[in-house]
Amino acid sequence: MTKDGFPQETLDDLRVGELKILQRKDGYRFSIDPILLCAFARVERGEGVVDLGTGSGVIPLVLARRTAAAHIVGVEVQEQLAERARRSVALNGLQERIRILHADVRTLDQVLEPRSFSVVLSNPPFRAAGSGRLAPQNERAAARHELTGGLEDFLRAAAELLKPGGRFYVVYLAERLVDLLDGMRRAGLEPKRLRCVHGRLGEPARLVLVEARRGGRPGLTLEAPLVVFCGEEYSAEVRAFYDPEDPVAED
Repeated sequence: MTKDGFPQETLDDLRVGELKILQRKDGYRFSIDPILLCAFARVERGEGVVDLGTGSGVIPLVLARRTAAAHIVGVEVQEQLAERARRSVALNGLQERIRILHADVRTLDQVLEPRSFSVVLSNPPFRAAGSGRLAPQNERAAARHELTGGLEDFLRAAAELLKPGGRFYVVYLAERLVDLLDGMRRAGLEPKRLRCVHGRLGEPARLVLVEARRGGRPGLTLEAPLVVFCGEEYSAEVRAFYDPEDPVAED
């Protein structure tokens, strides 16, 4: 039970900047994916940032601790997740820099000003509705499957929110890379950087990290692959994303 009296929740260590996060025991629980995305993204001092599909608020919390962004907005369609993310923000004393919105990416023009952000990030649902095995809890199912908005909806929302030349960062399944790049161009987001994420050396890529620019010129840089594990521990590069005392990986 957390100290606030929510027996269905746990209070967990993000292992980044002494951040704590509230999570439901049998609901959506964060993975390494948003940590990798935050490390890949480039956020400059004073920039405004939006995280589409923020879930439990990992990305806004990490960016608030690790960057000098002026303000960060996390958008989450699931009301219970948005409410929990707000409590995590308050728990870490970051209310002045982070705002969590309970909103749908398909109707963001009703709550956020178009072309008003320099950076948009997203760790969107990876699986199309009806594909793969749905998680038993609705909270996890909606976080992993496109039940409340598909890839095109997230890309369209990002393009609408970004200023000309603004940057979009996404982590996505490697097997859906063609869908991602094609969708980006159709939304007016030109892919500029791509990095493949491999579980271990010699294994196929599981994820991709991509940066795109709104209205950017063609020209894609394929960066060196990122390897997550070395044996049973995180690789040296991944360990650097966490605090120095980060324990042996358990993800």
